[in-house]
Amino acid sequence: MIDACSQESRPLLSIDDALDRIKAAVSPVPSTEKVALKDALGRVLAEPVYSPINIPHDRNAAMDGYAFASRDRADGQAFTLALAGTSWAGRPFQGQLQPGQCIRIFTGAVVPEQADSVIMQEQVQAQGQTIHFPADTRVRQNIRQIGEDVKQGACLIAEPKKLTAVDLGLLASAGIGEVTIKRRLKIAYFSTGDELTPLGLPLEPGKIYDSNRAMLGGLLSDPSYSVADLGVIPDNKQLLEDSFIKASKNYDAVITTGGASVGEADYVKEILQNSGEVNFWKLAIKPGKPLAFGKIGRCYFFGLPGNPVAVVVTFQQIVAPALRQLSGARFVKPLRFAATCTSALKKAPGRQEYQRGILSQDEQGEFFVASAGQQGSNILSSMSQSGCYIVLPEKCKGVQAGERVTVEPFSLFI
Repeated sequence: MIDACSQESRPLLSIDDALDRIKAAVSPVPSTEKVALKDALGRVLAEPVYSPINIPHDRNAAMDGYAFASRDRADGQAFTLALAGTSWAGRPFQGQLQPGQCIRIFTGAVVPEQADSVIMQEQVQAQGQTIHFPADTRVRQNIRQIGEDVKQGACLIAEPKKLTAVDLGLLASAGIGEVTIKRRLKIAYFSTGDELTPLGLPLEPGKIYDSNRAMLGGLLSDPSYSVADLGVIPDNKQLLEDSFIKASKNYDAVITTGGASVGEADYVKEILQNSGEVNFWKLAIKPGKPLAFGKIGRCYFFGLPGNPVAVVVTFQQIVAPALRQLSGARFVKPLRFAATCTSALKKAPGRQEYQRGILSQDEQGEFFVASAGQQGSNILSSMSQSGCYIVLPEKCKGVQAGERVTVEPFSLFI
């Protein structure tokens, strides 16, 4: 498609085509390492993990109550059993359950071999060593069977999964203390531009503070990444080229912001062409059209725009999926769903837009979204106040209040 907002000689690359190119170009890092389970949160599993045991390992009670054998139940009538002892969690009942007997049992405690039923403690009446069961007592209930959750030898977790806290709990329940994971990605990032001023210094005329590196540091906060902030590089072509080449020798991926457009001081694409290869440059996306993706040697390179909102959008939509693939994790499509837009939205056809929105839900569960305000790629305040993107397709010519739109809730990156 042709971007209606610019004079492009060639059609711009759609975001879907860009992601397809990334999928074809990016190969996961091959190296792995073994780590203790406590250090595996958020890391990418490199090989499947099989359970060495049944989970549960023993038949156990699903609630506090009394364990008994169904043969002792008087059909349709109340009945009484003698209390023979207690099975505690971690301290099983040691005797043999005889006919006409039951035991007190607690959640998670081992159920004696002779018992096949557990009744909730609130449903019986205890009088000393005699337990009275009601006529509607149900049998063969409330017992967790051996291997009910996971059978011995079954796959607990398959690769390549990014391990969650629940995954760590599942692995621990099988007695697994370490796992083999993909090594951390080595990622460097820096900003380019003579106008950038470090935090803590006063602003001179024409200067701005560098917000992009602060954002990238947060966006790259991931246990699978080892990240280095390389600071700010001035608009000096030779210095930029030297910096790119040096970084490419030490990192798996390099991310820059600024210098990817078409101005006289925008050198990123030219340097990438001279020192490596350009896979694509310029996307049919707003904000964030001037984005360069390629390689220098074995290092993947992402040249993001300079405007801060464009940095966030292009990182989430392009860089994050690429890094996820590079780390060995599965590709995951962003969650999107329909909502009623309560604001009129302006848009010109030609690029897929990611407008900032404020998402809400009424008591009936219906979703509504309103514009978060100004949509300029330099307006970080509306991004801070929003909770989602309103995703408008390339051919869209605007939205009237009351129309249905597609929304994409902000992920944990924001």
